Amino acid sequence: MSQDSPKRALITGITGQDGSYLAELLLDKGYEVFGVVRRASTERFERLETVRDRIQLIHADLLDQSSLTRAFELSKPHEVYNLGAQSFVPTSWTEPTLTAQFTGLGVTRMLEALRQVTPSARFYQASSSEMFGKVLETPQREDTPFYPRSPYGVAKVYGHFITVNYRESYDLFACSGILFNHESPRRGIEFVTRKITRTVAAIKLGLADELVLGNLDARRDWGHAKDYVRAMWMMLQQDEPDDYVIATGRTHTVGDCCRVAFERVGLNFEDYVRTDPKWIRPAEVDLLIGDATKAKEKLGWVPEVTFEQLIEGMVDADLADLSSK
Repeated sequence: MSQDSPKRALITGITGQDGSYLAELLLDKGYEVFGVVRRASTERFERLETVRDRIQLIHADLLDQSSLTRAFELSKPHEVYNLGAQSFVPTSWTEPTLTAQFTGLGVTRMLEALRQVTPSARFYQASSSEMFGKVLETPQREDTPFYPRSPYGVAKVYGHFITVNYRESYDLFACSGILFNHESPRRGIEFVTRKITRTVAAIKLGLADELVLGNLDARRDWGHAKDYVRAMWMMLQQDEPDDYVIATGRTHTVGDCCRVAFERVGLNFEDYVRTDPKWIRPAEVDLLIGDATKAKEKLGWVPEVTFEQLIEGMVDADLADLSSK
C-alpha cells in the first residue's frame, strides 16, 4: 500500500449501533469504508444517515459463503470488522439454529473468505461478555472460563474459538474483543437500556403511563458504544494479534438504569415501573463485570463516558426524537 492510498476497511453489521459508530470513526481517520448489508434485510439505514454518501455498501450474507468471498474481492480490505450477528439474546431462544448460523458459523465463513482472498488483512471478531454467562469468577478476564447461558452466548463462544484457531493455524492477524454491554442512542429498541430510556421519554411526554420490565436486580457492566468501537480499532493497530476484555469495571442494576433515566426527566421511577415474569430470561445471567486491565496496559484504552452520562444522553436523544414526531 502506497503512502497516498487510504486504508480500506470492511464492516459486517454496519447498519447496527457499533457498525455505524465504527464507520464514522474510520472515516474520520481517512479510511475507505465498505459495509456488508443483506439484500433481503428490512433494516433501514437511519444510523448511517450522516455517512451514507461516504461509504460503499456491498450486498452479501453471513449465511452465504460465495457472497462473502465476493465482498472481500470487491473491497480488498486491510482491516475487517465482523460485527454482524443475530445479537438479541431473547431471540436466540426462539430462533436458536438461525442464531447459531449467523453468530457462530458466520464467523467461520468470514475467516474462510479472508484466508482465501486477503490473508494479510487484519480481522476483528466481536466476542461478547455473554460468553461468561454463569460466571465462574468475578470480575471476568480474558482467561476466565466461559459458561454461556443462552444460544447466543454459545454461538459467540464458537465464534471466539474459531477465531483463535484460525489465528494459530493459519498465522492470521485475528483478534477478538470480549465486549461487555455497550449502549447509545442508537441501541436497538428491543434492548433493555433503550427500552427504558424510550419509555421514560414517552411517559414524560404523556405518550405512555408505565414501564414493564423483568429482573430489576440483574447487574451489568454498561459502557458507551463510541468508547468500545475505539477499542476495536486499537486492537488492529498492535504489533501482534490478541484478545481483550473491554469493560468499564463498574456494575449497575437494571433498577439503577431506571432511576437515572427517570431522574433525568424529574420523575420517581418507583411510580412508573412494573415487573412482569414474562420478561425474565429462561436462564438469567445475574452478574457480569469485566476487568479491562490488559486493554488499558497494552492498548492504552480507557472508557471516557460514565454510566450516568450514557443513560442521560440516551434519554435526551429519545425525548428529542419523540418530540419531533
